[in-house]
Amino acid sequence: MTDVETKFGVPNADTDDRSVRPRVGPLAGVRVADFCWMGVGSVATRTLGDFGAETIKIENREVIDRTRRLPIYKNSPARNFGQELLDADPNKGGMFNNYCRNKLSVTINMRTDAGRGLAEKLIAKCGVVTENYAPGVMERWGLTEERIREISPSIVYARMSGYGHSGPHSGYRSYGPNVQAVSGLSQISGLPGREPSGWGFSYMDNQAAYHCTAAILLAIYNRNITGRGTVIDMSAFEVGINLIGPLMLDVSVNNRPARRPDFPTGNRLENPNAAPHGVYPALGQDKWIAISVFNDAQWQGLGKALDQPTWMADERLATQAGRFANQDFIDENLSAWSKIRDRHETASLLQSFEVPAGAVQSAKDLDEVDPQTAFRRVNFELDHPVIGPARFEGNPMLFSRSKPDNWRSGPLLGEDNDYVFKEVLGLDEDELGRLQRDGAI
Repeated sequence: MTDVETKFGVPNADTDDRSVRPRVGPLAGVRVADFCWMGVGSVATRTLGDFGAETIKIENREVIDRTRRLPIYKNSPARNFGQELLDADPNKGGMFNNYCRNKLSVTINMRTDAGRGLAEKLIAKCGVVTENYAPGVMERWGLTEERIREISPSIVYARMSGYGHSGPHSGYRSYGPNVQAVSGLSQISGLPGREPSGWGFSYMDNQAAYHCTAAILLAIYNRNITGRGTVIDMSAFEVGINLIGPLMLDVSVNNRPARRPDFPTGNRLENPNAAPHGVYPALGQDKWIAISVFNDAQWQGLGKALDQPTWMADERLATQAGRFANQDFIDENLSAWSKIRDRHETASLLQSFEVPAGAVQSAKDLDEVDPQTAFRRVNFELDHPVIGPARFEGNPMLFSRSKPDNWRSGPLLGEDNDYVFKEVLGLDEDELGRLQRDGAI
């Protein structure tokens, strides 16, 4: 075993038996009625499930979670991130498998009276309810905040949406890239003098999810003390605003706009005045290395790594302020040095002289090459009855007294109907058969 495995334990990965078993971990005993779909909700509840919560995902056979149809499909042709396959096997979606590991799946048709009644019975058996539907969906099903508190007064009800459930924009529909734009993040990304670039990934889905997970844990902690539940109203828009706090301060104090000829700075950094600070070419096609120098000691370390080239002796570069003012000159010469060298070897060399540096890595590098991710078991493998063995992204934190309870991969659609409806809710075969005939499950 590695030192990490000895101190923190090896994540469970029991892939042979998919039957429901008692969970272990700090959240064991917490049961979640999970009405979430897509990224923001599913990632928030995934963390709860990883650490022992019995997370029951409520799905509809007629309108399934889009991540069941979106990429990645193992051993299938590549397609765009948002390209949905309508006739795809809903149990083969790799994104769903990653988002919904360690969860149960039940099917409830919320468009039927019987389905809504079944959902209320399930809520009564849970300590946490989560949802991230478009505003108004839960209310149309009769699951208002008041009704949910009536069903279970001590419930923690976590609601995730683009703009929150109050205010003039509360009814707006949203996705991660929209929220990134509205919150100001897209405006400050890109290169000087160019249009905002944004990102091709729903970054705010994950950020809002992590904030919501923390909020749920705070609410559970408070309930353990007071016995009272609460409603959590999570706004992804406001999470995005929190990420640009220093720029908002710059606007309010210095009256400087967040987009001007010299800003955004691309890969450069203006505070503190780091130079060089950027991503530089490395040996090979589309290979790069990130290098940062913040002070004289690191500049001297860079000189030793480069074997004291004559250009570094230029008197304009004698101070950090001078280097910051002459970044174009530095970047040109540093790029000429870095582009004929292997990025990993260069990073190791610079780090040996205490210069912050790192190879720009692809997903393949992180999964198959990087020794740090391998040592800390950042990615792990679980089996799946349809997909087969698949890699999962792990949690970025380790605990000395507990570990993730990775008991199985993502659930098949409705895989846990019998367990939840019979053992948790106490329905008999006749009731279950009637619900199936009526299209409620």
